[in-house]
Amino acid sequence: MHRSAILALIFAGALSVSAQNPPGTTIPGSDSSSLDPAVAAAEAAIVKSDWATAESSLAAYLVSHPTDARALFDAGYASDADDKPDQAEAYYGRAVQADPKSFESQLALGLLLARLGKLDDARPHLAAATQLDPGPAGPSTKARAWRAMAQIDRRTDPSEASNDLLEALKLSPETPHDTLLAAQLAEQAGELDSAEKAYRRVLAEDPKNNDAAAGLGHILLAHKQYPEAETLLRTAVAEKPDDPVLTAQLAAALAAQDKPEALPLLEKLHDAHPQDENITRMLAQLLSEAGKTADSDQLYAQLIAAHPGDAELYTAHGENLIRQQKNQQAFAAFTRATEIDATNADAWSGLAFAASKVGQPSIALHALTMRSKYLPENASTYFLWATSYDTLHDRKAAITYYQHFLEASAGKFPDQEWQARQRLLLLEKKP
Repeated sequence: MHRSAILALIFAGALSVSAQNPPGTTIPGSDSSSLDPAVAAAEAAIVKSDWATAESSLAAYLVSHPTDARALFDAGYASDADDKPDQAEAYYGRAVQADPKSFESQLALGLLLARLGKLDDARPHLAAATQLDPGPAGPSTKARAWRAMAQIDRRTDPSEASNDLLEALKLSPETPHDTLLAAQLAEQAGELDSAEKAYRRVLAEDPKNNDAAAGLGHILLAHKQYPEAETLLRTAVAEKPDDPVLTAQLAAALAAQDKPEALPLLEKLHDAHPQDENITRMLAQLLSEAGKTADSDQLYAQLIAAHPGDAELYTAHGENLIRQQKNQQAFAAFTRATEIDATNADAWSGLAFAASKVGQPSIALHALTMRSKYLPENASTYFLWATSYDTLHDRKAAITYYQHFLEASAGKFPDQEWQARQRLLLLEKKP
């Protein structure tokens, strides 16, 4: 889920929580009977949503009472409601300084900072709120602090986020948002079966929950359950046709089933989001698989320019060049890929093939040796071993690998099998 969606999920309704509990009611030691008339008038204006009157009254009052925690919170509340977040942050911050034990001020400041994207600054205030008495606001309001912390912690520590969520559930009933978060945390932890069950629970209650659809779609794709993923994602995309995540997943499900509509769908998505590199990578791969290698390579060239240290991009680029019979350029691309990542078996495979095409049998053998550290041999690699040794006049090794190739090929590569048999006839006749 994108950060903006996360924040909307957590902090939607933050003001309504305070509205259920009039400003100042949870500040320890407050006494409404002795409340200054100016503050009382401001709180009356807040109840009427007359933010301008409240702000004006409180600003004047705070000139002579700069450490009044209740008035500072009220000023922050009014500024927040009046869409003045910087001013609200300043007032809430002063309220916390004036009374660090104010649950209401700590919670409000934490939620505001998180809404502004200042997640690291928000967390200490939310954590402080979880340790304070919520007073008339009640346990469900403290649960909001735990839920907000769970969303923040999921960035770096899914286990801690799960603990936060459990604390929230001790204080208030589970909501569909909780189930969705639990599913996302399980997915982050690699517990795909648990995540799948939770996503399905969310969708059972809310079939139009696109976040749950995207989560379940991702798991179905990972499990290669492409027809079910397609059905799920078609419904979700029909509901939200401009969602790039859902559309990309649908394209992936279609492509995995070799359905031709995958390519135009992804091309349209790329046109709408040309700066999204994940979409660009998907489209480049799909174009290559569709035989449109030149178009694919234009996209890979853009990606390589932005990420010159990405071995996978150079490998994909090299594969396109091979298909275009630009073997010398492919040789350079695969060489660069192996320089960047010496553990990339696909890059070594490509280099072995390209080296054989440009007359570099020694390099081909080195590439095959490196590849064998990470992947088992197959008919294609046996043939490359054989032809490379044959080119270098290593008769014994060439015979051995031609024989391995014929055993592994078993009729799958008739042209190469004919060549192997002809070479074996000649090599075995030599003394």
